[in-house]
Amino acid sequence: MTELGSSRIRRAYEDFLSGTTPPSDAVRSVVRESWSRSLSRGVDPIQALPEDHTSASMTMAEFTRYREAHPITSVRPLVQSLMLDDIADSGVVVALTDQVGRLLWVEGSTDAVDRASQINFVEGSVWSEDVVGTNAPGLALAVGKGVQVIGPEHFAGSVQDFSCAAAPVHDPVTGHVIGVIDVTGGREVAAPFALAAVRSVVAAVERELQAQAVNLADPATFASSASDGDARLTVLGDNGYRWHRGSDPAGERTLSRRHAEILVLLQEYPEGLNTEQLAMHLAGDAIDPVTVRAEISRLRRDLGNDVVTSRPYRLTIDMTSDVADLRRRIAERGELSPVIDELGRGGLLAESTAPGITEIFEVVREDVRSRVIAEGEIGALRTWTSSIHGRDDLLAWRRLEHRLPVGHRDRAVVGGRIRLLDKRYGVQPGPTRPVA
Repeated sequence: MTELGSSRIRRAYEDFLSGTTPPSDAVRSVVRESWSRSLSRGVDPIQALPEDHTSASMTMAEFTRYREAHPITSVRPLVQSLMLDDIADSGVVVALTDQVGRLLWVEGSTDAVDRASQINFVEGSVWSEDVVGTNAPGLALAVGKGVQVIGPEHFAGSVQDFSCAAAPVHDPVTGHVIGVIDVTGGREVAAPFALAAVRSVVAAVERELQAQAVNLADPATFASSASDGDARLTVLGDNGYRWHRGSDPAGERTLSRRHAEILVLLQEYPEGLNTEQLAMHLAGDAIDPVTVRAEISRLRRDLGNDVVTSRPYRLTIDMTSDVADLRRRIAERGELSPVIDELGRGGLLAESTAPGITEIFEVVREDVRSRVIAEGEIGALRTWTSSIHGRDDLLAWRRLEHRLPVGHRDRAVVGGRIRLLDKRYGVQPGPTRPVA
């Protein structure tokens, strides 16, 4: 909004409070109508302050229990992924409210949250139109659609240094409004894209809720699925991808391939990956950051909000996995044949086409091969050359030939395989040099 536009609205606001009807083109009708409702309901434009959780209506403990059980809390990780991670340092806050305008979550940089607290825009406070007058969360609830309230359009004078954009979130089962997603800040929120951004996030949130196909009226549906304790990821073999956390036998979950890939990658990179890096590891240029954020949100929903943190994405709990176990056994001095058998069972490493997983698989396979050839143990060489990974490994076959005693009944078979591979790969037959 230009300075001229802001001044025109401020004059219209002052005219309205003095009892003079402002010109119809001086202020938007949705704002003017909200001013009228605010005044008729007795909201004081000078003294209006939001009710907070310290009031008689709800204690702090009651508020904490209430917001944890509220259905909009279930989409908080998705909102964080799609919005908060990108604007955390821009001086604005992102808020989630319930269906009456109570702020359940207010998040952003410390400075932004502190600034918002100066007008009591804090978790637990109620920002309905009835309490504070015209403001984006309250107005969005009153009119049932996305709105933007800029500076002097606010009814309470203490709020007019802020701008906000908000849109309601609907229960996909009942169609009822369950709350609002809001962005509040300074001039950056006065730009038209702010409301468009909020609307796009609400659309993504409602699609996600629809995909869950659950009844949001049941708060127990959104209880955390995670239990205390370390986690275990199993992705090798042919029994699917599984996650287990804690000591509860019922705590095991089946994972999608994408979620299994994300967890393996985050274990591979404990320092963390940003959105673009994770996208490249998952699908190169074929996946966009928004899709990655949505997958992280679904992962948090399924496994618990405390499993993965953002900026960068990294594991925040102790997690073991059969992939890490396999790599540890390769690094240790021990029998290699069981390791080769396990590598050959398939699972995520062999099935995934994600570039980051393929790279891990290639490293693991080369580590096994290098140890097999370097150590020259006949049993391991037999297992390797009989496996899908080593059956065409000419160097391994030659190593096995030179390790078998002269006159051993298998030397002829091994020599035949070497000749076939020589022919296949265009290597001229001739004497081979023993490997030390």
